[in-house]
Amino acid sequence: MTLSLPVDDVLSDLTSALQRSNSVVLKAPAGAGKTTRVPPALLDRGFAESGQIVMLEPRRIAARTSAARIACERGERTGQTVGYRIRFEDCVSRETKILVVTEGVLLRRIQDDPFLEGISVVVFDEFHERRLDSDLALAMVRRIQLTVRPDLRIVVMSATMEPGPIADWLGGCPIVESLGRLFPVKIEYLRRVDRQSISELVTSGVETALARTDGDVLVFLPGVGEILRCRTDLEATARRHD
Repeated sequence: MTLSLPVDDVLSDLTSALQRSNSVVLKAPAGAGKTTRVPPALLDRGFAESGQIVMLEPRRIAARTSAARIACERGERTGQTVGYRIRFEDCVSRETKILVVTEGVLLRRIQDDPFLEGISVVVFDEFHERRLDSDLALAMVRRIQLTVRPDLRIVVMSATMEPGPIADWLGGCPIVESLGRLFPVKIEYLRRVDRQSISELVTSGVETALARTDGDVLVFLPGVGEILRCRTDLEATARRHD
């Protein structure tokens, strides 16, 4: 059974708005589920009958993992209905209806296909990050929509950006807002002993946290090296806590 997420409550509003207008702005907090739930909702409402639903992700790892998660929730392997294409790598097939890409991939496609034939919806995820490539991609897709493809639909999704200005720029399009889930957060600081490594500090912190909660512990670290060292140092702890 698929876990319910906050954005599920507004998916009907979103798809209905996109049927009335060729553009929609969705504001949904981080964790609301917009990345994994919006493209399938568009697919299920028939928006991919005349072309693919293409979703832009700002990073390659996000494109891969988003596609994998959407495919998993549909009980499929990546590359069937849901695929991805990033620089030097793709996982797609003739069945692919939802394609997750990075901005550079879309910009190259616009160069090769100025009308974006074969694409029915372009979804801009995490647009609040405001990268040059994403701004350029949106400007070019909007120009195509205004000049030769009024049927081309645009969905702009953001967690934190004020939706009004971008909705105005998209011709006064509808705005749909989703609530998030709030959880209580308690902040404590561990005292770091001289010459103590990050992995030793993290191991101590995780042990302390696990002693105080029955839940899980999420650890943020600055780089791959620290992640790998902490994973090794926490193996014994993980076995004790199953």
